[in-house]
Amino acid sequence: MLATAVAAAVTTPVVFLSAAPAFADTKPSAPAQTQNDKQDQAPDIDQLKKDVAAAQKVYDAAVVAHNDAKKAFKEFDESTTHPLKVARDDAKKAADAAATAKTEADAKLATAQAELDAANAGTDEAAKTAAKEKFDAAKLVADTAATTKTAADATLTAAVTAVGDKSVALSAAEQAASDAKDEALKKLDAAKEALRKAQEEEGEEEPPHEDCFPDEKFTSVLQGLPSKVVAGTTVDFKLRLTNGTDRTMDEAYAFIALHAFDEKGLKPLDKYLDLEWYEVVKGKGTWNDVPTAEELPVGTLKPKAFADIKLRLKVDADTPAGQGLTFTAGDFWNEDGTCGGTPIDMTEYEFDILAKGTDPGKVEDATGTPGGKNTTTQGGTSTTAVTTGQLAKTGSNDAMPQIALAGATAVALGAGAMFMVRRRKAGADA
Repeated sequence: MLATAVAAAVTTPVVFLSAAPAFADTKPSAPAQTQNDKQDQAPDIDQLKKDVAAAQKVYDAAVVAHNDAKKAFKEFDESTTHPLKVARDDAKKAADAAATAKTEADAKLATAQAELDAANAGTDEAAKTAAKEKFDAAKLVADTAATTKTAADATLTAAVTAVGDKSVALSAAEQAASDAKDEALKKLDAAKEALRKAQEEEGEEEPPHEDCFPDEKFTSVLQGLPSKVVAGTTVDFKLRLTNGTDRTMDEAYAFIALHAFDEKGLKPLDKYLDLEWYEVVKGKGTWNDVPTAEELPVGTLKPKAFADIKLRLKVDADTPAGQGLTFTAGDFWNEDGTCGGTPIDMTEYEFDILAKGTDPGKVEDATGTPGGKNTTTQGGTSTTAVTTGQLAKTGSNDAMPQIALAGATAVALGAGAMFMVRRRKAGADA
């Protein structure tokens, strides 16, 4: 019910605002036959939108699979308690012990051999017999030690091979998952490009301001927000703002909105939720409430770089069961007056709110759903952290109006509508 309500709230204002330029069109209509011909030849935009949504789901699943594969490889690589590694370590100890025993046995055999040679050089038969018995006993021990060492070495070789094979298999799985993610991203980008071209041909979208534009390589993604949150608990996650472009963004800003309803979708639960961010001022970090009408300053974002904003969600113990919804987006402003941001609509993340004491079972991370042209991609392959919980205090540019982050406002006005108004205002003031 919440998703339906939000979809209606977000979609309606965007359509209204986007349709405005149509009233200014004074060109005469084309002949009816020509229009019909164009309609027959025009691509099915609704189908293209479905293609984008389907490609997005495939990509999101590929991202999860790749993350799981990376995690599995890392856990195995760093583990000291994995059964295969325990077996290898035990085999190593056994092989070392067998080697020591063989060395000692060989030394005793050499001593017994010398004593037997000395006895055989003399005439004392009793001494010869005793020396021979000692030599035979030492020989048996040495032979047994040699056999034990051979077996221990073989066991160690097999154990080392098993660890190596496991590592290679996990590495190959990670690479395959990475390739699958890259391929899914290519298909997603192709689907989005096909939709964009079709919408341009149909005049469905208003062209962005020439100096203030959305960029699909500029992304805001939540990482670590669980899909289920139990009342009375606190969860830590982060918002990653990524500049996947080839140009520097002089001032970047992140946005996050939070809203929640009860299970029937009628009663707002916002008062039970507290969203905080880790703000750093003059080198000292503190947890502060996310402001309800301000952007979070990130500072300069270099090409292919990202910034991480630490976030914390506190859910009151008295919170009824329901559903939460989080919106994310971002903007940038350059010294030359150009500006822009993440694609028009915000990315939405849904999570269930469970009553206090509920066992959530296995909990996956919430998956981002594009509100329109938005994307949950990382915008590039950079792993260079520009900011990790330490945000630059750059302040807000006056030409960039602040977004109302209160959840109720987001649902009432529509995240897409607010974002478009803010973009247009920035474009008009540029």
